[in-house]
Amino acid sequence: MAATSGKIVQNVFVSQCCQQNRQSSSRRDYCAPYMRNSLPSPPGKLTWSSFSSMQLRTLSKPPTDFTFRRNILCNASASSTVVPYLDKTDFLRLQNGSDIRGVALEGVEGEDVNLTEPVAEAIGAAFAGWLVEKKKADASQHLRVSIGHDSRISAKLLQNAISRGLAGAGLEVVLYGLASTPAMFNSTLTKDEAFSCPVDGSIMITASHLPFNRNGFKFFTNGGGLGKPDIKDILERAANIYNQFTEESLTLSERVASLSTKTVDYMTVYTSDLVKAVRKAAGNIEKPLEGFHIVVDAGNGAGGLFAAKVLEPLGAITSGSQFLEPDGLFPNHIPNPEDKTAMKAITKAVLDNKADLGIIFDTDVDRSAAVDSTGREFNRNRLIALMAAIVLEEHPGTTIVTDSVTSDGLTTFIEKKLGGKHHRFKRGYKNVIDEAIRLNSTGEESHLAIETSGHGALKENNWLDDGAYLMVKILNKLASARASGVGGGSNVLTGLIEGLQEPAFSVELRLKINQNHPDLKGGSFRDYGETVLKHLENSIGSDPNLQKAPVNFEGIRVSGYGGWFLLRLSLHDPVLPLNIEAPNNEGAVKLGLVVLAAVKEFAGLDTSALNKFVGS
Repeated sequence: MAATSGKIVQNVFVSQCCQQNRQSSSRRDYCAPYMRNSLPSPPGKLTWSSFSSMQLRTLSKPPTDFTFRRNILCNASASSTVVPYLDKTDFLRLQNGSDIRGVALEGVEGEDVNLTEPVAEAIGAAFAGWLVEKKKADASQHLRVSIGHDSRISAKLLQNAISRGLAGAGLEVVLYGLASTPAMFNSTLTKDEAFSCPVDGSIMITASHLPFNRNGFKFFTNGGGLGKPDIKDILERAANIYNQFTEESLTLSERVASLSTKTVDYMTVYTSDLVKAVRKAAGNIEKPLEGFHIVVDAGNGAGGLFAAKVLEPLGAITSGSQFLEPDGLFPNHIPNPEDKTAMKAITKAVLDNKADLGIIFDTDVDRSAAVDSTGREFNRNRLIALMAAIVLEEHPGTTIVTDSVTSDGLTTFIEKKLGGKHHRFKRGYKNVIDEAIRLNSTGEESHLAIETSGHGALKENNWLDDGAYLMVKILNKLASARASGVGGGSNVLTGLIEGLQEPAFSVELRLKINQNHPDLKGGSFRDYGETVLKHLENSIGSDPNLQKAPVNFEGIRVSGYGGWFLLRLSLHDPVLPLNIEAPNNEGAVKLGLVVLAAVKEFAGLDTSALNKFVGS
């Protein structure tokens, strides 16, 4: 492998108070990085030490033997490390499927900060090493990485830290500031050197709809979002890099980073592309939404620009839009299209302003939902039905891939009413998207992958998980209907899901696994959960009123009493979520009793929520 010119970050954050102390003393307080995470403040000093990219690749991989460890120590300074020791397990705890998430700020009791600036720097350097290998970069290549963030108050601290990790590894860093997750992926595809595009890799700093103290990272290349194995690899590399940080690596960082970091207004490019898509769908009319009154609820996340930079250039009236200003404390409601309070807020805004349509986004704009002029919500199964109707008009017979908790009525609607095929898969937006890509590779055409959570991706949009683009498809329908002489505002959308059978009763219960309970016998919660599921599956066969789903990819899905239930193991947490849908409360309780009878003997499983539901 040819060596590449580059640098490996060997740095650590020095807090603001430490910089002040240097005026009177040369002694540094290396515990300061962890004090910095209580409140936002300006970035501190770093330094860098020069390493070739061959050394970057070596250093950023976990050591496998004593000789390897000895070589690392020779490359690093002989001085002791200057950050508290963390092992590989500490870093791997930050993995959340195909994302990295952690606690970035103090302020919530019982939640210790674990996503510190030194940790973020190490992750930046680790991603650089991973990307150099992925791109097989040589000395003639200068890899670029874009970084954007949502409105969280820890965003800029983490942006500065991860930038130092990337820049210290010899990569060019392009900062987008407030951005959306879809835009970050899109920056790996855009071809416009004026905006330093395309970039080789991209990082979004976000924790979606989680509380203000949380934050994290999503990573992209032009091949899409990184998968679980990639994230695990990066975190293992980061653990090794982190523990090589030394006092001697604190002298030149700020100057070096400033030479390889620049700021670009990429969101102008991204929103302009959305505007062009709507105009094209309407026959290249300049203002195809003129006269439409559309309100936006951004929940104080990153989606506020949609009103001014997408809707208004298309001619829409946006008065009554709310919570457009970025505020990482999320003072009005959780920015989450699945949250009942959030949906009530956008519904009220639509009705109060007599708007034609309401649009709501999550914090980083990769999820969305809508509300029609009567206050009818388009989220969860309804949003999937609406998008399926739009896509199947364009691609008759195509397969619609969804997550596992979609309703039986949705299947009937897609297959009987729309003439498509419903492929119900697993929870997790990356799982759903990857499955759609896999189906296409086998010859089964699929143009839409979408979750009940509001995550959705289309083949025409490079399988980009993009809440804004989903809304653009809906706007396209409004605009094209008007262009063809069909009026009625959002009634056009409502008519598309006519015939969708919706359950009268729907509930999700969470059965928690006590990882410290003796019944687990020292095993993992995942093994215990699988045992519970297997026992439930075996118990179903003896009941003539129940029928196990013939095709199922996640958990145990059973139909009966006019409804269905799904018990599955959470992707990340020691929890067995139970979804029940039925034509009435009585049928739902009967299904709940079926589950309770099968799982009540598992002492390590907290069934209190289920007990309360069935009234026992």
